[in-house]
Amino acid sequence: MSHSSRPARLRQWLLQRAEKERENLRLFVLGAAIFFAGMGLIVLAQKWFLPSLQQELVSLLGLVLAVGGGVCAALGYIALSVLRILTVGRRDD
Repeated sequence: MSHSSRPARLRQWLLQRAEKERENLRLFVLGAAIFFAGMGLIVLAQKWFLPSLQQELVSLLGLVLAVGGGVCAALGYIALSVLRILTVGRRDD
């Protein structure tokens, strides 16, 4: 494979991904739900547990969930918005 075909393959993959609106929306909603569940765990640990190792572990789990959910939600949002612009520009061609 030539090095020059990589951008074309990447663009083609992005355009195909932009057409999958339902999957992109599902990714965004699932990521947002996981993010808020993680933030809820952090708040729960701060309010209900006394300072201890258990509090820190629950907070760490919440942080991991929040970061993972935030990344998923961001990818879903980018796919819904930015990649959609690519398809609109492509239709004008």
